[in-house]
Amino acid sequence: MPRNPERRTQLADAGLDVLAAEGARGLTHRAVDAAAGLPAGTASNYFKSRDALLGALGERIFERLAPDEAILEPLANREPGMDLAIDYVHYIVERLLARPELTLALFELRLEAARRPGLREILSRTLRQGFDADVAFNAHAGLPGGAEEIRLLHFAIDGLMLDQLTPGTGRPYDVTAITERLVRRLNRKD
Repeated sequence: MPRNPERRTQLADAGLDVLAAEGARGLTHRAVDAAAGLPAGTASNYFKSRDALLGALGERIFERLAPDEAILEPLANREPGMDLAIDYVHYIVERLLARPELTLALFELRLEAARRPGLREILSRTLRQGFDADVAFNAHAGLPGGAEEIRLLHFAIDGLMLDQLTPGTGRPYDVTAITERLVRRLNRKD
């Protein structure tokens, strides 16, 4: 396997461009080579199968959606509590909406994984790692809620993103206000 991490990243970014523009059906090794401006066969040297290519795109999505430490630092210095949890989730929603092509690509990959067992295994591992990191971050930051609330939050945010980035309910709403209500409701003590 070629060991040039910069070339692998270049190919993954080109693959995300193809996925965003053409969907999973248009994503081929040749299309990635063309989008990256590289010779035919380059993507195949880095990603031996379609599942490997798609799985690498999932990993790259999470890298590109990673939070900015300059934004996290002032949040980390605040007192833990509900307001801080809300601000963290606002920042998650902001990042997802700021990069709609990445959020939609992740939905596309998840749908493709429902039909491709090899991709399901690769993408499931990536999604589990992200979930586990979210749970650990929440606990380390002293925020309210545990793994169950984080899981429910994932479900809610995924639905919010789907509604925002695809034909949705058709009714206007304030994303910021909805996000705050989601966090408060998921963490209220019954």
